[in-house]
Amino acid sequence: MELPKNYDFKTIEEHWMKKWLEDGIYKWDSSKSREETFVVDTPPPTVSGSLHVGHMFSYSHQDFIVRFQRMKGKNIFFPIGWDDNGLPTERRVQNYLNVKCEPSLPYDPNLNVEPGRKGPPLPVSRKNFIELCDKVIVEDEKAFKSLWTRLGMSYDWSLEYATIDKHCRLISQASFIELYKRGEIYQEEKPVLWDVDYQTAIAQAEIVDKNVPSAYYYFRFQIKDSSEYLVIATTRPELLPACVAVLVHPEDERYKKYIGKSAITPLFGVPVPIMADEKAEPEKGTGVVMVCTFGDQTDVEWWKKFNLPLRQIVAKNGTLLPVKFVHEGSVSTSQKDDGGTLLIPSVNPESATSVYEQLKGLYVGNAKKKIVEIANSIDGVIDRPETEIVHPVKYFEKGDKPLEIIPTRQWYTRIIDKKEALIEQGRKIKWYPEYMYKRYEHWVEGLNQDWCLSRQRFFGVPIPVWYPINNVGEVIYEKPILPEISKLPVDPLTDVPECYTEEQRDKPGGFTGEPDVLDTWATSSLTPQIATHWFLNPERHKKLFPMDMRPQAHDIIRTWAFYTIVKAYLHDGEIPWKNIVLSGWILDPDRKKMSKSHGNVVTPEPLINQHGADSVRYWAGKARLGVDTAYDEQAFKVGRKLCTKLFNAGKFVIMQLDGIDRKILTKDKITHQIDMAVIQELKECVKRATESFEEFDYAQALMLTEEFFWGTFCDNYLEIVKPRTYKSELTEDKLSACASLRFIHRVLIRMFAPFLPYITEEIWHWEYAGDEDMQPSVHKSPWPNMYEFNGISECKFNNFYQYMLDIITPIRKAKTEANISMAAPVKKVVVNCEDKDYEMTQIIVPEVCAMLRVNEYEIKRGNESLNVVVEI
Repeated sequence: MELPKNYDFKTIEEHWMKKWLEDGIYKWDSSKSREETFVVDTPPPTVSGSLHVGHMFSYSHQDFIVRFQRMKGKNIFFPIGWDDNGLPTERRVQNYLNVKCEPSLPYDPNLNVEPGRKGPPLPVSRKNFIELCDKVIVEDEKAFKSLWTRLGMSYDWSLEYATIDKHCRLISQASFIELYKRGEIYQEEKPVLWDVDYQTAIAQAEIVDKNVPSAYYYFRFQIKDSSEYLVIATTRPELLPACVAVLVHPEDERYKKYIGKSAITPLFGVPVPIMADEKAEPEKGTGVVMVCTFGDQTDVEWWKKFNLPLRQIVAKNGTLLPVKFVHEGSVSTSQKDDGGTLLIPSVNPESATSVYEQLKGLYVGNAKKKIVEIANSIDGVIDRPETEIVHPVKYFEKGDKPLEIIPTRQWYTRIIDKKEALIEQGRKIKWYPEYMYKRYEHWVEGLNQDWCLSRQRFFGVPIPVWYPINNVGEVIYEKPILPEISKLPVDPLTDVPECYTEEQRDKPGGFTGEPDVLDTWATSSLTPQIATHWFLNPERHKKLFPMDMRPQAHDIIRTWAFYTIVKAYLHDGEIPWKNIVLSGWILDPDRKKMSKSHGNVVTPEPLINQHGADSVRYWAGKARLGVDTAYDEQAFKVGRKLCTKLFNAGKFVIMQLDGIDRKILTKDKITHQIDMAVIQELKECVKRATESFEEFDYAQALMLTEEFFWGTFCDNYLEIVKPRTYKSELTEDKLSACASLRFIHRVLIRMFAPFLPYITEEIWHWEYAGDEDMQPSVHKSPWPNMYEFNGISECKFNNFYQYMLDIITPIRKAKTEANISMAAPVKKVVVNCEDKDYEMTQIIVPEVCAMLRVNEYEIKRGNESLNVVVEI
């Protein structure tokens, strides 16, 4: 065939993208056994708009491993999904179309909203909003699919899914129902972490700590019926109206005498008990702490332990609720009036009301500023100037405001009682890098609450529950109505439970639908079951589960990895996969994580257009598992250089074989000591690269392959073999050189194939696609193994190749120091060698001198060590 003149990656990529799809070379064969199959729990990327190089980075890593396993002869199950439900998609649609969801609005079947609409957000019904989300994510998924295809990802696209599609909703809802029936899921009204912007409950795994500036404010709490007072340092003065107790350490000598008495809250005059608990830290602040409902998780624990009253003053939107202060003794410690307003007893309700009216309706941040302003204007309230601090505050990982703790009714999965079992499940999995297991273990050990499953959002998998309404209109939450599995998926806001009619919805004696949706992780944690089809196809599930590999980023160990382990344990008593492979982050030049939220992303399409997919994959392949990698465009250029060198070296090799019947280029024709020595070096490279790949260390495999290609093959072997291949007659030496060239080159192309799928497939079809022991595609051909080297004689000298380098290097060095070209002739070289190396030297020196254009050489034996003298 006629070889192309220049390396044109765009033409190569377009051709092979189309060809691979047409031939279906990446399809999973469902007839193969579990033992023959390598199964991947592919991470479904979040589909919420723009892509960045981080996507290409981590997803390339899994493809390296998959391509290696395919070449090892494994039947590959490599699905791809799209994580398109949840908050990121909602926010994307809200911003993109300038709409907001109002569940109370009726459905408009004729609604049409185009991007770029001006003015205030358009209110739409929940059903309309979901339809708009569906419409937007379809376009986003196309962009992702286009990128993955261009990048050469070897997915089986017939296994594609989306976490909001019918199949995924069915699997997710079935999981919910099964675990509810087994008592592993329950519903309860209790304090929960709450994001005031998204207005939804948040699970512990979705929390991040951010260090923010704050201050300790020192307030005086008067001892009831006394002139004495306690000083409390607090960072949340806006919660003073919600104070329900004061705590000190039982062994703190400063405060022992006050235990059992009451304190009066400043500004609001509310009597609260002074109690003792060992969790009160004498060294923190003043050693006295106020318990509010709720400032943090410790407040929740104390509230439960001491059965304290609930004074909830923070609304779901983060503003302060209306409160009425009444005379002490006129109400119990905590109750509401007929209108639902909280009543709080006070020794001075008029003054308390006057202060609180200035706070009511303010967001907590503004309320804090206001209450400090008021406190500073009244004598005797503030004890001393505030102390500025920086401290960690809990945020939703996708949120912009600190989380609050608000009592709401939510659904939970029991995990606190399974911490030891879940740690043991983690130990059964092989973690790459191994140290990452500790992150998982520490996360499980630190759990302090069950998994909150419900979200007060719109675009997600609906919780498949209805509730009966009694004859006086009260919702009976204790008797949920669940659908049959065969009826799934359902949406309780549009579907009707058995034995009811639509007319009975939200009516006394009727029913109401659960408005909440499941946490997106409740579905994403089922990616193995989604891909295997679980109970829908038990035989298929058995063939694929547990899976072989979960590739993911290290920052979601606490979410995706953990929750997947939870679901596999609860449903099957199994681990979900045998191995977990963890990628690092992409960092910008300032060493900050590259992410859309940080505004420092680099989009991938221009990079592929400029450098080619193989060059981008090369950059990803240089990064080791678990290690964060700085974005460096120089790496793409190096990758481009490698691809170009592969292209040119491939042409050179094949051109040397021109006119030679390939059938005669057999292993027994490899007779020259130099050829045998280089093949021994290659054999060691294959052995080490294979061992690395078996341990998922693709970066080491690439480094070994690349080092051999540049250093051994291109810099030395191709140069030293040229004089023999240029001979016009097909001598024994030329035959050995050509057979060796073809053998070595065919091995190298396969070793690069997992990393550089396009250029290797292109070169493969120039020469090797028709080989009887190979496949038409390099990606279906076998990975090089030790058996391939059988039949090739070993070099008779130990350390032959290194000895040859020791002769080549001084001659090259002399040319460099003389500032002449490597192609320039050299007058004479004298090689002084030891007696034991004389035979080896006689073989090497003529070849090296022909390679480096040395006009005259002399070999002298009897030297104590090798010494090369160059006369330019």
